[in-house]
Amino acid sequence: MRLILSIGGGLLVLAIFVLAFLAWTPAPPRVDETTIRAAAAEYSARIIRDSLGVPHIYGETDADVAFGLAWAHAEDDWETIEPTLIAARGELARYEGQSAAPTDYIVQLLRIRETVAERYESDLSPQARAIVEAYADGMNAWALDNPSRIRPGVLPMTGEDVVAGFVLRTPFMYGLDADLAELFEDERQRTISIGDSDTAFQMIDGANPELGSNAFAIAPSRSEDGATRLIINSHQPFTGPVAWYEIGLHSAEGWNAAGGTFPGAPLVLHGHNADLGWAHTVNAPDLADIYVLEINPDNENQYRLDGEWMDFETGNAALRVRLFGPFSWVFNRELLWSAHGPVVRRPHGTYAIRFSGHDEVRGVEQWYRMNRASSWEEWRAAMEMRAITSLNTVYADREGNIAYLYNARMPVRAEGYDWRDYLPGDRSDLIWTEYQPFDALPLLLNPASGFVANANNTPFRATDPADDLDREDFSATFGIEHEMTNRGQRLLNLLINDPSISAADTLEYKFDLSYAPDSPVVRLVSQLLAMDLDEDRLLIEAQDVLRDWDFSTNIENRSAALGVLTAIKCIENRHDTRPFTCEPEEALRASAEDLMAHHGRLDPEWGEVNRHVRGEVDLPIDGGPDILRAIYCGCQELNEDGRFVGVAGDTYIMAVEWDADGHLESRSIHQFGSATLDGTSPHYADQADDFVAMELRDFPWMQSEVLDGAIRDYVVGGR
Repeated sequence: MRLILSIGGGLLVLAIFVLAFLAWTPAPPRVDETTIRAAAAEYSARIIRDSLGVPHIYGETDADVAFGLAWAHAEDDWETIEPTLIAARGELARYEGQSAAPTDYIVQLLRIRETVAERYESDLSPQARAIVEAYADGMNAWALDNPSRIRPGVLPMTGEDVVAGFVLRTPFMYGLDADLAELFEDERQRTISIGDSDTAFQMIDGANPELGSNAFAIAPSRSEDGATRLIINSHQPFTGPVAWYEIGLHSAEGWNAAGGTFPGAPLVLHGHNADLGWAHTVNAPDLADIYVLEINPDNENQYRLDGEWMDFETGNAALRVRLFGPFSWVFNRELLWSAHGPVVRRPHGTYAIRFSGHDEVRGVEQWYRMNRASSWEEWRAAMEMRAITSLNTVYADREGNIAYLYNARMPVRAEGYDWRDYLPGDRSDLIWTEYQPFDALPLLLNPASGFVANANNTPFRATDPADDLDREDFSATFGIEHEMTNRGQRLLNLLINDPSISAADTLEYKFDLSYAPDSPVVRLVSQLLAMDLDEDRLLIEAQDVLRDWDFSTNIENRSAALGVLTAIKCIENRHDTRPFTCEPEEALRASAEDLMAHHGRLDPEWGEVNRHVRGEVDLPIDGGPDILRAIYCGCQELNEDGRFVGVAGDTYIMAVEWDADGHLESRSIHQFGSATLDGTSPHYADQADDFVAMELRDFPWMQSEVLDGAIRDYVVGGR
C-alpha cells in the first residue's frame, strides 16, 4: 500500500508539473505607467457629483469630458466595465473560465478585432477617435490609481477597445445572438427558402419583454400648454453590462448632453441636449441571413457557389480558458469563412451567416453626432449614417418637431424569397452587398395627430390611424414586425383619446398599470372563467379571484398575483390571437398551488408578491410584465420567499419638456442610484423609494443647479 501511495503521489506531482508547464498563464507584460500618466496629463476634467451622486463632467474640450466620464464611471462601476472591455477583446474566458469561451469564439468568428483595426483610422473622424481615446486614457489613469481592483493583463485600454465594444454589442440588439445560438441546436431549426414565394413576409415574435421599452413624444399642437414633451423609458436589466448609468456632459466646444449610458460607452446613448432629445426602443427587423452550404464530398473545406467548388478561408480560434488559480488552457477551434461571411459547421449542416453591420465601426460616431446635433436637420444627418444598425427612435426638439423612425441598416435583398427562412448558399446573387437608403425606412415626421409612440410594436401603429404609415409601402424583404404589445396598444389608446395632453397626463400614461381590454391576458382570463372545472374547489376559488380582477397591477390589487402568475406561463410578449403556450387550466392550477404554498391564500396583495429589492431596501412595487410600468422577474413561478423580485423593466426614465417659449425642463429617476456596485455608498439605493413611488426628480441642467447640494467637486487629469 505504501508503494502504491508513493507511486500515486509521484504521478500526481508529475501531472501538476506538466500542467504547470503547459498551462500556466504567462505573466502579463508590465504596464507602461509613464506613458499612461503622460497621456492623462493632456486632459483636465471637472467632475461635480450632484446631491444624488450623479456625475456631471465639465471640460474645455470634448476629449476632456470623455476622459472625465471614464474616470467617474470607473469609480462607480469598474467591475462591470472591465469584463465588457475584456469581452470585446475576445479574452473573457481567460478570466471567467469555460462559460465565457463562447463569447470569445464569437468575437473571433465575427472578426470584431480585425474589422476595427482595418477601419478605425479610415472610417472614424478625428473627433470621434479623440473621444474614444480620451475615454480609454481616463480608464487607464483611474486604474493606475486603483491597482487592487484591476485584473492582470487588462491595461492599457485603447480607443480600438472602446469601438470594438460597440461593434460587438450592436448586432445583438437586433437578435444576431439568437440566430447564432439556433445553429448550435441538435437539429436544423428552419426550412430553406426556394424562391418565388407567395408569402415572402413571415410574421415574427415580438421583442423579448426584458429588452422592451416605451417612448413617446407630444407636439405643441397636442399638448395642453403648447409644450413639446418626450418620454425616454428604455427597459433594461437592473444590473450588468447593459444597465443604465446617468450622466451630464458639458464642454466649452459645445457638447452639452444628459441621459443614460452603458458601461464602456463614452457618451449619452439616449437622452437630450439643450435643443433636442431622443429615446430608443428595441425593434426586430430581419438583419441577419443564414445560408445552407453544399460541401464538396471529396473536400470538406470547399463549398459550391455558382456551380464551382470554392475554398473556405480558414483560421483557428485560440481560446485561453481559465481552469483554476493561475492555470489556464488554450483550446483550439476551427474558424471558417465563405463569400457570405462567417461559417459554422454542424452535424445537421454547414451554415454561413451574413449580418447587417458586419463591416460597420461607426456606431459610436453616430451617437456622438446625435449628442452634438442642434436641429432636426443635423440630427437626421446623423441618423442617415445608419451606423447604428437597429433600434426604433422617437425624437422631439425645442422647435416643436416630433418624429418616429424605424431605424435599421436594411440590406438590399432579392424579392421573392422568405428571408426569414434559410437561404440556398450556392447562389452568389443572394449574397447582398448594399443597404437600403435612409429614405426607404419607415419615418413619421410631425404627423397631424401631434404625437408618436412606440413600445416594441409594429411601426405601422405609431400614431392616430389616420396618420399611420402603410405596410404596403415597404418591401417584404425588410422583415418588419407587425405585432402589437400590450404596452403599445395601451399607450396608443390613451394618447388617441386625449386631445389635450398635459405634463401630468404624460407621466400618468407612462406609469399606466393596466392590461388593454383586447390583450392576450384578458383573453386568457376570459377563457379560464368560461371553463367548467368539475367542482374542483381550488380552481373554482381561483376563478372567483380572477372574476374580480380589473386587470390592473396596483400594489393593493388582490387578483393581480394570480392573474399575472398564470399569464406569464402562457403568454409571450405579444398582442395577437395565437394559441397560448400552455394549457390554461394547468397554468391556473400551478399558480394557485404556488400562492397557497407561500401565502396561504389565492389573493395576496400584489405588493406582497411584486418587490423592488436592492441591498437592505425591499419595497412593494406596482406594474408587471408588458405593463407600461414594466417590471419583469425573469421567472414563471414565485421564488423561495413566495415573491417576484424585479430584475428588468423600467429602469432609467427621463421626462423632457420644452415649453412654449423653448425653455428646457428635464426630470429623471433611476431604479437604484448612481453607485451601481458599491453597497456601502449612500447612492447605492437612494433613488429606489422615488422609483417605486413613480416620482421623478428635477435633473440639474445648469452648473449652478448641479452645485446646489453637490456632494463632491474635483478635477482629474493633469493639464
